[in-house]
Amino acid sequence: MTTHAPGAIMIFAAGLGRRMGPLTAQRPKPMVEVAGRPLIDHALDLTAPLMPLRRVVNLHHRSEVLREHLADRDVILSNETEKLLETGGGLRKARPLLGPGPVYTLNSDAIWAGPNPLLALRRAWDPSRMEALLLLLPRENAMAHSGAGDFLIDAEGRLSRGPGHVYSGAQIIVPDGLDAIPEEAFSLNLLWNEIAARGRLYGVVHDGRWCDVGRPDCIEIAESMLQDAHAV
Repeated sequence: MTTHAPGAIMIFAAGLGRRMGPLTAQRPKPMVEVAGRPLIDHALDLTAPLMPLRRVVNLHHRSEVLREHLADRDVILSNETEKLLETGGGLRKARPLLGPGPVYTLNSDAIWAGPNPLLALRRAWDPSRMEALLLLLPRENAMAHSGAGDFLIDAEGRLSRGPGHVYSGAQIIVPDGLDAIPEEAFSLNLLWNEIAARGRLYGVVHDGRWCDVGRPDCIEIAESMLQDAHAV
């Protein structure tokens, strides 16, 4: 294992899932099924090769459904039912549960094909140079995702903003800088900007495909991607 590899992961599962329409009226978005299993289970599967790992999942919309589903899992819950804090605020609230040092973070509303993304991050993590390491994809490998991309990556792996690679929702980050951000609810983009200004925001390109399951029609796209991967 890489020296100083994170010992904890934050899985973001508190979003409202409005783009899912009626599919999230009675359940949180991470309970929407792809290939017969809830999205949150697909996300937790990715953590298996890294165990033991402290796993924290945040809750907001229809939190009781997710709480019941995870009751028999080795998962710690971070309650955001009173107010949705976005990624930055949510990670800051969960820090006492995650423990010290760098952490993995992972969005729960995506499906992956190819190598395990968390293992790819662990292999590439270099705390002597990095405060954040984002897992990226070429736009052609980011299924059901629109847009021109989020980051440009240089020959050393350092990131800058611009149309290019797509951020996948998986990363390793040192969260210490969150304490200095005055907002209660905010995006991790604020911390990335500060890290980038110090030249310590890096990326690694995923050798596989990824599907953003943000709308009902994305479910079929994700399932087709998985079928293609299994057929290889």
